[in-house]
Amino acid sequence: MSQTVARAIEIVGFVSDRSRSLTEVADRLGVHKSTALRLLRTLEDAGFVRRGVDGRYAMGFQLIAYGQLALDQVEARSLAHPVLQELSERHGHTVHLGELVGDRVIYVDKIDGRGSVAMGSRIGLPARTHTAAVAKAITAHQDEATRQRILDRATFERYTATTRTSRESLVEELALTRSRGWAEDDGEHEGHVNCVALPVFDARGKVTHAISVTALAAVAPLTELRAHLDEFRTAAERVSAKLGWKGTPR
Repeated sequence: MSQTVARAIEIVGFVSDRSRSLTEVADRLGVHKSTALRLLRTLEDAGFVRRGVDGRYAMGFQLIAYGQLALDQVEARSLAHPVLQELSERHGHTVHLGELVGDRVIYVDKIDGRGSVAMGSRIGLPARTHTAAVAKAITAHQDEATRQRILDRATFERYTATTRTSRESLVEELALTRSRGWAEDDGEHEGHVNCVALPVFDARGKVTHAISVTALAAVAPLTELRAHLDEFRTAAERVSAKLGWKGTPR
């Protein structure tokens, strides 16, 4: 990859998390401030970054527009969105759609539930393989080679007391997930949040997506979410049907 292009990509990713100063950008790239400034000005002219009144740089609005266009081109997202919206409105919880992209599961849609507590998931970001129910639901239904490649990317970093921190324990949970038909996140990344997820099948009977229902544990503990699994499964099957699934997955 061109060094200039690589640096530009690095800048866009760096400022997308939070605003950064010129010095921070230069340090991140390992270049002189004049080089960093030249790149930033080019990106600013294209709308990929924007300079605030404080002189710090943040993600540009043109990226937001391009991001929306990219999302609109994800057919599964557009087909699944009404189902996710309905599910969120009925239960008041946050609903996600995850998609297998290469060896990672990416959040491609999110309907925020009622309440003021923000959750760490964001559209376009990868779901953590060892904690996120939506990632487990997809990973559990892959062929062995694909599953191993996904697991190779897992960090197994501990976030809470319930986080699975070894490959062996996650493999066991994935086997359970496949046999029972749903995945769970028992406060494994954010201790106050739990989640269940159901696989979505495409026209080939392959699991390419999954939907998850996420709630504050104080509002809806796992036992309550499990009580609605039949309804959540029906929603996943409706999305599967929209993707061309017509029978028992193989």
